[in-house]
Amino acid sequence: MDIKNVTVFGAGVLGAQIAFQTAFHGHKVTLYDIKDEFLENARKRFKNLRESYKTDIDATDEDLDNAFNNISYTTNLAGSVADADITIEAVPENLEVKKEFYVKLSTLAPQKTIFCTNSSTLLPSDFAAETGRPKKFLALHFANLVWKYNVVEIMGHASTDPQNIEIILAFAKTIGMVPVVIQKENPGYIMNALSVPWLMTALDLLIDGVGDVESIDKTWILTPIGNRHIGPFALLDIIGMTTAYNVITNNVEKTGENTWIKRKEFIRKNFIEPNKLGVSTGEGFYKYPNPSYEQDNFLKP
Repeated sequence: MDIKNVTVFGAGVLGAQIAFQTAFHGHKVTLYDIKDEFLENARKRFKNLRESYKTDIDATDEDLDNAFNNISYTTNLAGSVADADITIEAVPENLEVKKEFYVKLSTLAPQKTIFCTNSSTLLPSDFAAETGRPKKFLALHFANLVWKYNVVEIMGHASTDPQNIEIILAFAKTIGMVPVVIQKENPGYIMNALSVPWLMTALDLLIDGVGDVESIDKTWILTPIGNRHIGPFALLDIIGMTTAYNVITNNVEKTGENTWIKRKEFIRKNFIEPNKLGVSTGEGFYKYPNPSYEQDNFLKP
């Protein structure tokens, strides 16, 4: 299958990154969201991505101009998928929201279209029936900062046609990603099965008063098992508090455990209600631009 036209649903932090990465590699991209203001926010994100692509992967102005020209914007769901070869959904990480969205989408997209979800913790089988085309539905899960951390997880479900997995595998390579095929459905895939416990442990250490934000991040970065570049709270700011809150809420509903409830209330009170959602709003655990973890003296004694 020759994939030319790609529709991305959701112009948030990761949806915008997916759209830009896809357009940068030559595909025509339609970016859909429910409000014009969300699309305008995406345009602002693209301006910042322009500088990141130059710095991180030596992108040229010509390449970036072509990427901008490859993206169109719409709030019309039917129009957004009129000629889509594949779609990538990045709507909020809430099962009922995704089910409702796919029920609408299933009646609008042409039969040729393969549906992909960027869900980070929900399983494709949780809402495959609502797509109306379970054989053409699978997960295509990206990491934040897709142009730098360019792994993407491909995960089908019991009814996914293996041929469609191969089509999406080939597509992922055309947009500069390193695809990893998940052999069976697993909550959290590989990426979040590894990272969510780490992020939640850091959050618990903060909530329980064991360490402050910078101390916990510094400890992680400077230990042999750590990431030499970024700590858990910096990563949560990049991911965004809305996504973190939705993931935590899903676990509250699944488990009812007090630990998850405590995490949810902490994020709600300290970040969701005051609109400190991370990098996107200029403040989360750190303040942006120029957060302290990017300063030269952050790791010095």
